[in-house]
Amino acid sequence: MSYLKEFKKITTHSLLQMKQQNERISMLTCYDYSMALLLDSAGVDCLLVGDSASNVMAGHETTLPITLDQMIYHAQCVVRGTNRALVIVDLPFGSYQSNSEIALSSAIRIMKETGAHAIKLEGGLEVVDSIKKIVGAGIPVMGHLGLTPQSIYQFGSYGVRAKEADEANKLLAEAQLLQEAGCFGLVLEKIPAELAKQVSEQLRIPTIGIGAGNACDGQVLVMHDMLGINTEFKPRFLRRYLNLGELIPQAVKAYVADVKSQDFPNAGESY
Repeated sequence: MSYLKEFKKITTHSLLQMKQQNERISMLTCYDYSMALLLDSAGVDCLLVGDSASNVMAGHETTLPITLDQMIYHAQCVVRGTNRALVIVDLPFGSYQSNSEIALSSAIRIMKETGAHAIKLEGGLEVVDSIKKIVGAGIPVMGHLGLTPQSIYQFGSYGVRAKEADEANKLLAEAQLLQEAGCFGLVLEKIPAELAKQVSEQLRIPTIGIGAGNACDGQVLVMHDMLGINTEFKPRFLRRYLNLGELIPQAVKAYVADVKSQDFPNAGESY
């Protein structure tokens, strides 16, 4: 069955159906209107307006500096370029950790000001109350366990999480808690493939993996990584589908040469 034809508009319910029918879910990050048009037309199921914009769009070392206002701006751009995909927006660091009221206020701002379809936040037990409050307000929430980049200074590295039994058991328990709190889906980042398989089989909601093996119900990559724009990032889990880091400079060099030689514009490109 072709889900590109079946689902004219992807919703949280569509993702649940896809899990039930063993149809894998595709997700990519996106931060602007032009790329949203291209990714959406290519049939990607979900567009994640990730706080990774802090890295790939703004050049920061971590995801921590990006603000709620900046996330809202990026989300507005993506929503305007999307017709089919489900648009999910990260709550950035500092916009939900203090208490559940602040978390709800941040989520409401994103939904009202962007037209996005859902929010995502990182963490387990410590964010359950916030998830319940946001879901209670009618806002779909996606969870995120494993490597949570907003906590990178606490972790101390971007290494694989939950390799030891204690942390793995904690992750399994927290995945169940997030489902019970009302999450419609769960990102699993950089955890052992076998653990991700256990979580995916344990939950009725879909799991989206990044560096978590192929047993998850879907996969997500950062757009700049899979298109080869960000050439320095080379983790094991990344598959590059294009090498724009080479192709774009080649095109620009050709343009510069044509301008310098007065080959561009030619008579057919002039009025």
